[in-house]
Amino acid sequence: MKAFLLAAGRGTRLRPLTDTIPKCLVPIRGTPMLEIWLEVCLRTGIDEVLINVHAHADTIKRLLDRNSRGVKVCISEETVLLGSAGTLLANRDWVARETSFWVLYGDVLTAADLTQMLAFHRQHQPIATIGLYEVPDPGRCGIVAFDQDFVVREFVEKPVNPSSNWAFSGLMIATPELLDMIPQSLPADLGFHVLPQLVGEMLAYPIQDFLLDIGTMENYRAAQTEWPGLPA
Repeated sequence: MKAFLLAAGRGTRLRPLTDTIPKCLVPIRGTPMLEIWLEVCLRTGIDEVLINVHAHADTIKRLLDRNSRGVKVCISEETVLLGSAGTLLANRDWVARETSFWVLYGDVLTAADLTQMLAFHRQHQPIATIGLYEVPDPGRCGIVAFDQDFVVREFVEKPVNPSSNWAFSGLMIATPELLDMIPQSLPADLGFHVLPQLVGEMLAYPIQDFLLDIGTMENYRAAQTEWPGLPA
């Protein structure tokens, strides 16, 4: 199975850490996040990964040359950032023959068992399945409302008046049909431009395991003490 691992963000809120290394390589208890993600992919049965890169691209390439954890990695270097959806569109041929594929945000740290999420997706076969987690500050996130059958009934990116505290986790299983929803004008963002179009056609998968968005220094510091590590 294939996965997009989105890792091209500049990480400005993690400065000064990201002055010299990309956000996806910030260490969690001594291990770069990218290495943690590659181990997750290996455990989930993901054998091919496309990583988009921008800032400090050479640093990422050197790490992958040393250790890709046995996962086949393709690098997509973006001289101009395409946005989370734009990256998928630019590389749609890479997943054209897949029945489904993962989209994983490289700045998310999680101990969730993604094999269970994949089984849920395959059982119901929606256009997409999005992982959700509960957040204390829903105004900063893509917020989701879903019904008793886990069908997404609302998706609003950074809402002024959030309808819930269930946020998009940055973990998604998609089908090629989703690619047709991406606008041609770039940059294009999944949360703003694509996922709201799929209301009623995608499923929510609530995640109870550890999940933290390493997008701020506050969360980065919290990860150093709260990260339980991947399950043995």
